[in-house]
Amino acid sequence: MLKDNLEILLEDIRSKFDRVLEGHEVLRSEIRELGRKTDERFDLVDLKIETLNKKIDAVEERLNKKIDDVDEKLGRKIDAVAADLSAHRADTEAHHGVYRVKEG
Repeated sequence: MLKDNLEILLEDIRSKFDRVLEGHEVLRSEIRELGRKTDERFDLVDLKIETLNKKIDAVEERLNKKIDDVDEKLGRKIDAVAADLSAHRADTEAHHGVYRVKEG
């Protein structure tokens, strides 16, 4: 009878141990699946960040070009106004007797 009780007890322990092992295998499988999904999401986030960086770089490049173009055009206009003013001053000084600027 003791032998039968020991066999029943061992079988009960074995079945419980098997359930614990099955539970660990399920948990291990779920952890792997979660890791895979997490990796996929991080890969997607990385791709989106890389895409945004490229777009930002392109916008920065276009904006810098526009700023450079405006700076160049403005510089040419300022140079033209300075040349006109210089020519006007030279012309006014050449006709000293004819044109006079009076403050008043």
